[in-house]
Amino acid sequence: MQAMKQRILGKTHYSVSEIGLGCWQFGGDFGPIEEPKKTEILATAQLHNVNFFDTADVYGNGNSETIIGNFSSDNQKFKNRVVATKVGRNSDLYPNNYHYETIEKCIRESANRLQIKSIDLAQLHCVPSSILKNGVIFKIMDDLVKRGLIKSWGASVETLEEAHICLKQPGCSSLQIIFNLFRQDPVWSLFEAAQANNVGIIVRLPLVSGILTGKFNATHQFHETDHRNFNRDGSFFSVGETFSGIEQKKAIELTSLLRGFVPEGLTLSDFALRWILDHEAVSTVITGCSDKTQIAQNVRASTLPSLPLITHTKLREIYLSDIKPYIRCPV
Repeated sequence: MQAMKQRILGKTHYSVSEIGLGCWQFGGDFGPIEEPKKTEILATAQLHNVNFFDTADVYGNGNSETIIGNFSSDNQKFKNRVVATKVGRNSDLYPNNYHYETIEKCIRESANRLQIKSIDLAQLHCVPSSILKNGVIFKIMDDLVKRGLIKSWGASVETLEEAHICLKQPGCSSLQIIFNLFRQDPVWSLFEAAQANNVGIIVRLPLVSGILTGKFNATHQFHETDHRNFNRDGSFFSVGETFSGIEQKKAIELTSLLRGFVPEGLTLSDFALRWILDHEAVSTVITGCSDKTQIAQNVRASTLPSLPLITHTKLREIYLSDIKPYIRCPV
C-alpha cells in the first residue's frame, strides 16, 4: 500500500490526506447502510491513511456525527485525524435564525456527538447569501474560535459568489465547494484568490454524485431515501448538490465526452479524481462511499501521476462548450 499524500488545509495548518472521507451517507441520504458497514468504512479509511472526515449536524439528524464519535472513542489510533462538521442547515437555524445562542447550541451538540471538547473545523453549511452578506455570522464564528469551542472555521457554499463573500473574512480558513469535471469554474474564478488568502479548498461532489464512477446507466433508479432520487430536480435543497445540477440522464450521456481522455489502466473515477488533485489550490477531496471496497479505489488517485497539460486544456474546452450549458443552477 502506497503512502497517502497530504496537503496543508489553509490557515488551519492541518496536514490532511489528499483524499478524505465524506460521511453524508452515514445519515441515510444515499440509501440505507447497515450500522456495521459504517464502522467498516471508517476502519478501512483509517487503514488507508485517510485522516480527513467531513460530516454535518443534519446528516441523519446527527447520526453521522454520532457514528464518527463512537468510532473515535473506541479506537485510540483514530485520535490522529481531522474531523470537519457543519452548522447552519438544521431547523433551529435555517433559514433566518442565525443568532449567537442558537449557533453555539448547535455546535456544542455536534461536539457532544463527536465526543470532543473542541471541533477541529466548523463549516457554515450553505447558509443563505443574505445572512453571509450581513456579516454578523462571521463575527460569531470568530468569537467561538477565541473561546475554544472550535479551533477553526470555514464555509461550505453553493455558489462562487458566496465563496468570495466568505473569502474576504480574515477568520475563514477553508471553503468547501462543488468542483469536478462537470463544474470547472473555480479554476479561473476562485483558486488564485483562495491561495492568496491562504484559504484551503475542500472539494465535494468530485464524482458528480457517482456519475463519474461510470457504473450507472440512464435508467438507473436510486433508492427512495437517496437524494439522487428525491432531490433530482432540486425539490428539497439546491439541485446543484445532486449530479452537480445536471439532469441524471444528460449527465450520464455527457460522460462519453470524457472517456477518450482516460489513460490506459485508469478508470473514469481515477481520471476524475486525479484531474481535481492536479490543482494545487485543492487541499483535500471528500469522497463518499457505501462500501469499504470503494475506499481503496478512491485513494488510488493520490498515487497517480498528473495528467498532461493538453488534457486539461481540452477538458476545459469541452466543459465550456458542451457541459456547462446543462447546469440548472448558479455556479
